Amino acid sequence: MHAAVCPEYGPPEVVRVEERAAPTAGPGQVGVRVEAAAVNYPDVLLVAGTYQVKVAPPFVPGSEFAGVIDQIGFGVSDFAIGDRVSGTGMVGAFAQNVVVDPACLALVPGRIDARTAAAFGVAHRTAYHALRSTARLRSGERLVVLGAGGGVGLAAVQLGAALGADVTAVASSNEKLAAAARYGATQLVNHRECDVRAALRESAPGGADVVIDPVGGSLSEPALRSLGRGGRFVTVGFASGEIPRIPLNLVLIKGVHVLGFQFQDVPVDEFGRNETELHELLVAGRAAPHIGAVYRLDEVAAALHHVGDGRAIGKVLIDLR
Repeated sequence: MHAAVCPEYGPPEVVRVEERAAPTAGPGQVGVRVEAAAVNYPDVLLVAGTYQVKVAPPFVPGSEFAGVIDQIGFGVSDFAIGDRVSGTGMVGAFAQNVVVDPACLALVPGRIDARTAAAFGVAHRTAYHALRSTARLRSGERLVVLGAGGGVGLAAVQLGAALGADVTAVASSNEKLAAAARYGATQLVNHRECDVRAALRESAPGGADVVIDPVGGSLSEPALRSLGRGGRFVTVGFASGEIPRIPLNLVLIKGVHVLGFQFQDVPVDEFGRNETELHELLVAGRAAPHIGAVYRLDEVAAALHHVGDGRAIGKVLIDLR
């Protein structure tokens, strides 16, 4: 099989495509012929060796994929050869074949194509669980989404609108904001062309109810200031590469809640509810990823740069078919 291999930590250019023996599914494992893989920001950090968890080189990067099961290991009964599945894992997706624990897989609904399935999982699941179980977003509330052009941000815009919120999108270009508008944002803020604090005050004069922040950096404080009393600020990640320092006096004076999102913190009963609701939104066509760019496997370095340089609108994919 062909696989993208990171032989040493460094910029995306260190990743090269090699011919490797296809992995074999052992007991309790499932083999998948990968059709499409999504590029996520942590993939870039793993290649650089700067992610919070390190994987020793050489390794095959890629954490999100969709394809067809072609191997079933002993003891696996939940899946069958030929099943269409999507999956997630720390590494391994940028290859024609991958072997995973079946717990990492989900069946793909019949009408959903491989590209959509590969692009949907991580970003939409992150956004939905963060909105439903961490932010406790309610219909009619005012939602501010930072990084609204990226994978998680654009998913949060779309899902926030689906949940009945009035969505303000904050992004770095008019092109990204145009995409956010197509997915339900009613107010748009280009943070490179205006005073963000003033713009957010104008978009929600009475204060926002919820902020979803996958970016960090200099945008976090003005977004926190935009919250009304009792508002909820949810930090999802730091795509800007900068962890912000928040003045705690704002938390005290405004009575706001600063919350961190991680999947393991979602209560078990809510996790199942959220997954069911999100699946229903996907099948009904009310939620779908925006695929902004598609690359071949031999263009993996360019795909990683596209995401790492902050140019991605929605999701970036590698098509392995």
